[in-house]
Amino acid sequence: MEVLDERVEQKRRIFQRYQDALSEVEGVHLMPEYQETKSNRWLTALTIDRDTQLSPADIIGALEKKQIEARHVWKPLHQQPLFRHCPLFTAEKGTPVSELLFERGLCLPSGTSMTDADQERIIHILHDMLREKNIYLFTGCSFVSSLPLFSIKFLNLWNKSE
Repeated sequence: MEVLDERVEQKRRIFQRYQDALSEVEGVHLMPEYQETKSNRWLTALTIDRDTQLSPADIIGALEKKQIEARHVWKPLHQQPLFRHCPLFTAEKGTPVSELLFERGLCLPSGTSMTDADQERIIHILHDMLREKNIYLFTGCSFVSSLPLFSIKFLNLWNKSE
């Protein structure tokens, strides 16, 4: 418990570096931090819109080629063998949030033993993968062809009021 505050701050710094590096990629959403809350950022989870040229498998595969592990978020309980016969309850009929998160979400490496250099390597690999997919960074209205595009918008699956 003596190191808990230090670990939380490390996790928050790791998250912020990913946020800074990926904040301009269209269709990618890091987990938001809601007003009047302070997340411990224990995992760096993100989701990717279905209509983007990018998929969780693309990111996982690009990192895996370099011996770096990234994972999908957890498989929903109703899809696991032990619970396959259990009913699925959703907030709205036909809107299985857990399935959407599993299909389009992943966790990036974020261990507290990861160095800044380790994280920079991961970010560099992600940027290279984006360039290969011809996804480029836009800054305002000007096109910068040498940088990848990552525009993070916050995903709010629970707010259906729009």
